[in-house]
Amino acid sequence: MPNVVFDLNPPVHRGVMDLDRGKFQKTLKVLAARITAAQTGSIKGADVLRREILDLPKIRSVEPDPVDGGSRLLLLGRITQDTLPSPVREFLAVNSQGLTTFDVNLDYDYWNADEILQAVLPEELIREGIPSSFTNTGHIGKCSGHFNLREEYLPYKHLIGQVILDKHKNLRTVVNKVDTIDTQFRVFKMEVIAGEEDFNVNESGCVFAFDFSKVYWNSRLQAEHDRIISMFQPSDVIVDVFAGVGPFAVPAAKKGCYVLGNDLNPSSSEAMQANAERNKVQPWIRVSCQDGREFIRGSATQIWREPFPHVDSPRALKQKQKAARRAREGNHPAVSGPDSEPTGPPSPRRRVDHFVMNLPASAIEFLDAFRGVLKPLRDEDKVEFGSVYGDLMPMVHCHCFTKELEMPGAEEDLRKRAAAHMGAELPAGALFHFVRRVAPNKDMYCISFRLPRDIALS
Repeated sequence: MPNVVFDLNPPVHRGVMDLDRGKFQKTLKVLAARITAAQTGSIKGADVLRREILDLPKIRSVEPDPVDGGSRLLLLGRITQDTLPSPVREFLAVNSQGLTTFDVNLDYDYWNADEILQAVLPEELIREGIPSSFTNTGHIGKCSGHFNLREEYLPYKHLIGQVILDKHKNLRTVVNKVDTIDTQFRVFKMEVIAGEEDFNVNESGCVFAFDFSKVYWNSRLQAEHDRIISMFQPSDVIVDVFAGVGPFAVPAAKKGCYVLGNDLNPSSSEAMQANAERNKVQPWIRVSCQDGREFIRGSATQIWREPFPHVDSPRALKQKQKAARRAREGNHPAVSGPDSEPTGPPSPRRRVDHFVMNLPASAIEFLDAFRGVLKPLRDEDKVEFGSVYGDLMPMVHCHCFTKELEMPGAEEDLRKRAAAHMGAELPAGALFHFVRRVAPNKDMYCISFRLPRDIALS
């Protein structure tokens, strides 16, 4: 491209508090060669023009001719004819229908968020850096952008939020964290600085709605949610101790598991119930709002005395409904024969298969609640207990933090702490899964282990 420097920066409007998109207009006047539509490919590919054709980001080099509908304008990286090299001029004299000028109009949509914010924020803030980095929550079409703006940017928070919302088409909402995390419920006080005030997130094939300012949600844990859920089998009974709005509970129920979902935060338990209804899995979830330790101690007894009646999984229900509809339409009549004979309903589910404890800051401290958790069941009916549980105790998945950043130090630290709270060593086969690094000196792990029988029945 010729040595012509075009100013592509947006117009500067510093210090504005409200975004006026109409003020961001700029026109670049460039030289253009008029050519026929049939010539476009051959002329554009000519060696003599290779360095002369306009080459700017997001700007086409060929435009319709506003004067002659059958012609095209090949935009050149020049402003005036007298700057064209002689070989180029001679080539265009033979192969084009003449030279003209063309206005390249740039508007608000042309520039990205950084460029617009550079043009509107005060210079002293720009020197500190542009606040365009945020955390995405959710998936395309259902996202929110999560900011943590420094104090000096707060007067311009709505302006910043609107620009970010405009320039990231997958966002519906932009929020700013107002204060530090709540120590009891792990929530931030949030304020919406642009977009819709509702928060909808798609994850694990489910839709979650919640108020970000009242509940805890971490979009970085989706892979961990999916990993744990993949361990569940349809008809397993899951006890989710710190369930939040249901990122484990709701997809597990959709898979056909039966779930006791609990959270101490009333807003979280209410959102979990609403999300169960939203995803049509209410028959598979029972929601409670209790202290985690109390919930663990009572959960197995609750399921033992009030077992889950068998309900076909959501997928199986859909398949049955589809088969019944096709049979009614006469396309696939019901199959007769021994294989189609009813076998009777499966037994109610009254054993716990998995405990999930996703509260990494303190879940390990709740392991003491498992001491004797199954003893009331055995004392009530030893024969029935043996029939339901046998020698296979529930799995426990306990999320926790450690400051030991390398194995085997992390495993040694977590084993020691878990044993101190549970009152027994973790089984030799316990799995220590690295989830993510949450800070330079802190890692998140998940310990998965079979609950020791001596602890469960102590």
